[in-house]
Amino acid sequence: MNENDRAITGLVMLAHSMVHTYEFAFPVFVPLWLSQFGTTEAVIGVVLTLGLSLFGLGSLPAGVLADRYGSKELIVLCLVGMGGSFLLLGAAPAVGGLLGVESLPVVGVAPELGVVAVALVLWGTAASVYHPAGLSLITRGVVERGDAFAYHGTAGNVGTALGPFVTTVLLFALSDNWELVAAVLALPALAGALAATRVSVDEMAAVATDGGADGASKADPGVDSLGEFLATSRQLFVGAFVVVFAVVMLSGLYYRGALTFLPELFAGFDAIQPVELAGREVEPGNYIYTGLLAVGVGGQYAGGKLTDRLPVELGLAVGYGTLGVIALAYLPAAEAGLVPLLVLSALLGFFLFFVQPFYQATVAEYSPAEARGLSYGYTYLGVFGVGALGATVAGVALSAFSQAVLFAILAGLGLFAGLLGFVLYGRAR
Repeated sequence: MNENDRAITGLVMLAHSMVHTYEFAFPVFVPLWLSQFGTTEAVIGVVLTLGLSLFGLGSLPAGVLADRYGSKELIVLCLVGMGGSFLLLGAAPAVGGLLGVESLPVVGVAPELGVVAVALVLWGTAASVYHPAGLSLITRGVVERGDAFAYHGTAGNVGTALGPFVTTVLLFALSDNWELVAAVLALPALAGALAATRVSVDEMAAVATDGGADGASKADPGVDSLGEFLATSRQLFVGAFVVVFAVVMLSGLYYRGALTFLPELFAGFDAIQPVELAGREVEPGNYIYTGLLAVGVGGQYAGGKLTDRLPVELGLAVGYGTLGVIALAYLPAAEAGLVPLLVLSALLGFFLFFVQPFYQATVAEYSPAEARGLSYGYTYLGVFGVGALGATVAGVALSAFSQAVLFAILAGLGLFAGLLGFVLYGRAR
């Protein structure tokens, strides 16, 4: 990597790790919210969907802004917004108490839970900026793109694992005071924003030039009107990008549906029993959840490296097909004992993140450079916007049906995404 490659890679690694640190703190809070607010998995699933859907829905305008104005400033704003939303989350009980009502009209939930929902919406809006901005920065500014995807994905998974781990440790140290834990977690994002302002990068260094020697792109920088936005969108959706978009939507539904309630599911599996530590009962499930996500570091790194060595469509097909099989085998493994459950959890963590560099690279293959931000905006609209419905689907499946129904749905999502990957591979061949 050259100096600019390293600067961009360092910046996106910082921001990507922060985004997923916060994203995966939420599932650790879920059991505490269920207990404190006296509600159900279905209600919490809807609350999480509100915030997490903005994580995706905001990606589309963020992609337009990344094409038009560049990525670095958007990444700084993302970090500031995430830190501020966690400060509000920590203040939720105090703010809810100021409303002076026992439940919110129409929705009928505790006012404190309503403030939690607002904080989640603000977090989702801020976090939505990152992926279109960060991935556009990699694909337009980094020459060694495969390595950058590998390091970027690895950093995201470090954050993914640190989120539940640090949250669990802080909850133990602070006697399950989740409000104080949320406030403490706000600090790294604010510090990261300050550090990001000091990074200098050439955002267009890797884009094809019009014969210039300075590496600056002569491409039209994005869209600047509604008509141009619609025209560019039509250009994207007249070809195979439609299939890519379907794959990322299925990916998002599987991702959110599988991960949102896993800590709660672990608490109910016979294979996982509470242990005593320092006179307190500790649920090992949170640590197994952290381990599952930590294994994803290897998946992200392997997937990123392989995007330059295998057809990306084949990586999609194999990765998602494997996830479908894992979902079918997960509950039988849990019933067979702790060791089979740990093995399947490790495989789930590996392949859940192995596929991400492949769909990120596939988007780059099926979109023009001048609309790269918009294409990633649509991508993360599918992954995190439509995908956020996976939290509601999982909550309803667990509340109204059973664990078996949830994992059957996940299997169907994975296998269908794998089939679409084979369709793309056949077309490319």
